Amino acid sequence: MLFGSSGIRRPFGSELIKTAREVGGCVGASCSSIVIGRDARTTGPPLLEAAFTAGAAAAGCRVISGGGVAPTPTVAYAARHHDAGCMITASHNPEEYNGLKLVNPDGSAFSLARQQEIEETHALPHITDWNKQGETAETDIIRPYLDVIQDAISLPEGLHVVLDCGNGAASRVTPALLRRAGIQYTGINCTVQGFFARPSEPPLKENLPYIPAMVKQSGAAGALIHDGDADRFMAFDNQGNYISGDHLLMLFAEWTGAKTVVTTVDASMAIEEVATVRRTPVGDSFVSEALVAGGGLWR
Repeated sequence: MLFGSSGIRRPFGSELIKTAREVGGCVGASCSSIVIGRDARTTGPPLLEAAFTAGAAAAGCRVISGGGVAPTPTVAYAARHHDAGCMITASHNPEEYNGLKLVNPDGSAFSLARQQEIEETHALPHITDWNKQGETAETDIIRPYLDVIQDAISLPEGLHVVLDCGNGAASRVTPALLRRAGIQYTGINCTVQGFFARPSEPPLKENLPYIPAMVKQSGAAGALIHDGDADRFMAFDNQGNYISGDHLLMLFAEWTGAKTVVTTVDASMAIEEVATVRRTPVGDSFVSEALVAGGGLWR
């Protein structure tokens, strides 16, 4: 099978490069334009992004590069102007892995039905005539993403937080967003290096033993901890206590006033204290389909 619980992930090698080109052709054959971004892994730009782009362009699709490293949510947001988005990432897997996440214009993951179609047809030739080849272009997808967040959320100035981007894609967004909001931060691992200073994800408490002391010593209001492709984070409070994903989901539900939450079967039952819960099997496609069907907050 090509697809796992969150896109396609494989150890880097010739088979993954071939898959990227074939999937690019398969998706490109049904799209007029696709936006593409990648996480910080060294294998993203020279081969995988190029392979997917070549496959999609050969099928007649216009491929818009997001300008390099970008978080998965940034690519998902940029997809609203295109027929699909492709993120080159293996999420939390070690650096020797890479892969593809495919999203619809509304930012949701490709449906199970569309994944199955790709599974069955990706190896077929998807090459259009020589005079109908697609073109490539580049645009800045970071700035519009920062703008929409800044316009949507008001944060109190004067806060100080600890920020650990894990040397991942969040390094391109979160520091800039905090600066725009007038929030001071003590940053660690906030540069894109192609390698992760700690296990990328999930950002578990045992992988972050240095954060509580940093929070206390700096007098910070808390800490934000990102994974490699910045599609999720964990947090610490102002006393250096770790806040799990299940607790964050409860906080988000209360803050947004969400009455319904879509989450997976492995999430804590605690969320049922604050909202009606609809559970799905583990996997972003299951969650996306449930959201599209009925709305709600999700994790």
